[in-house]
Amino acid sequence: MSLFITFEGGEGSGKTVQARTLYRKLTRLNVPVILLREPGGTPLGDRIARLLKWASDTEISPFSELLLFNTSRTELVAEVIRPALANGEVVICDRYTDSTVVYQGYGRGLDLELIKRTNGTATGGLIPDLTVLLDVPVEEGFARKGVSARDRFEQEDVTFHYKVRDGYIRLAQAEPERWLVVDGCQFRARIAQIILKRVSQLLGGVDMGGV
Repeated sequence: MSLFITFEGGEGSGKTVQARTLYRKLTRLNVPVILLREPGGTPLGDRIARLLKWASDTEISPFSELLLFNTSRTELVAEVIRPALANGEVVICDRYTDSTVVYQGYGRGLDLELIKRTNGTATGGLIPDLTVLLDVPVEEGFARKGVSARDRFEQEDVTFHYKVRDGYIRLAQAEPERWLVVDGCQFRARIAQIILKRVSQLLGGVDMGGV
């Protein structure tokens, strides 16, 4: 049974850890699954990712960010995600269109309807079956990241990240049937259990066992 699961959250939320945990669990259960991360996942997408996240000598406008993210996304959906779903696989993606809505929309201030139309065109209307939001306070997220090198988005001021968090909450409230909002301040094992329970339900009651 194909299933498209995305993980969302602000900086330091733990979404990448939980996406990997779910991937490893499904792999051990012999469920056909792939793990992806946005932006990237294709040769073109990986080049765009380096530009978007680490370009220090290039100014990138919010609208250009929108187009670049969706150029990468178009390739990923066409080359990887849709073929995997058509083959009956579970696709786990660390970030997807909702990241663009909150970062370029709520964070940067671009028109939300413009972003949603652009996202829809880039993906051919492909919407996740489940979106997991790991919600943590902004200060907690950055405390977790410590003093490691910060990309272009992590370097934004705290007000930007408050807007991003607010954007995520608003999106989740608007589509509660698609979103699973999890308190990211809980123990990792507890978070994983909550996610596994929902995924098991979507897979028709597959016994997930422990984490």
